[in-house]
Amino acid sequence: MKSEKTPSAVRVVLVTTPDQESASTLTHTLLEEGRVACGNILPGLTSVYRWQGEIQQDSECLLVLKTHVEMVDELARRIAELHPYDVPEVLALPVLGGFSPYLEWVAAETVERRETDIE
Repeated sequence: MKSEKTPSAVRVVLVTTPDQESASTLTHTLLEEGRVACGNILPGLTSVYRWQGEIQQDSECLLVLKTHVEMVDELARRIAELHPYDVPEVLALPVLGGFSPYLEWVAAETVERRETDIE
């Protein structure tokens, strides 16, 4: 099955982590497993949120992961398995446009790579 390579087939997935080490470990694992095409680690994030009735403020890292729409559910499950938080932030955002060769690369590195590995 040929994967869709249009902008609408790509997702940017945001994930926060408690530190750069866990962000790096998570990203490397997801790359090795073919669940994402790439990930950017943005350290120095301050998150302010309500958790268990209390307002919290913590330093975190933000992961910006790129994947194919067909991988999102599987990716979210895997992040939940690997993540140190009980309820990790995993938000998949649609891509409305982009450079065609980049979009094709995302598909090739994720869903197409996994299809090839299965055969």
